[in-house]
Amino acid sequence: MLSFIGDYVCKLDAKGRLVVPVAFRKEMQGEEGCSFVLRRSIFDECIDVYPKGEWERLVGDLRSKVSRFNGEHARFMRAFFQGVVEVEVDGNGRILVPRKMLDEAGIGAEAVMVGLDAKIELWERGRYEKNAMSKDEFLRLTQKLGL
Repeated sequence: MLSFIGDYVCKLDAKGRLVVPVAFRKEMQGEEGCSFVLRRSIFDECIDVYPKGEWERLVGDLRSKVSRFNGEHARFMRAFFQGVVEVEVDGNGRILVPRKMLDEAGIGAEAVMVGLDAKIELWERGRYEKNAMSKDEFLRLTQKLGL
């Protein structure tokens, strides 16, 4: 099972390519191939970056919960897959993030890749820093969750 940890500032070139941090590439070494699936985050203005195997597990879970013969489920699946792309890590350890996704997330020349266990998030650096949870808020949430 993959577990990505840490946050890394990354520079994007003019074509929208960024180098995947070495720690994240090392974590992927046991995986078949080295590709990621990118989608807009459901909750935040960032991009979710799933290793292909993790994406397949997520989609498998969704398939087990939806009916192909239910119109509402079909609409959900259409929305879930809208704009999703698969990208390969090139020989230089880079991925190409589509310009439309970068624009929608407000990401320019600098981003932060954040490891969140089985997935990675790609944020505009300033937005990521502004979105950080305060210590008090974090402590309240741990209590609410019973941790």
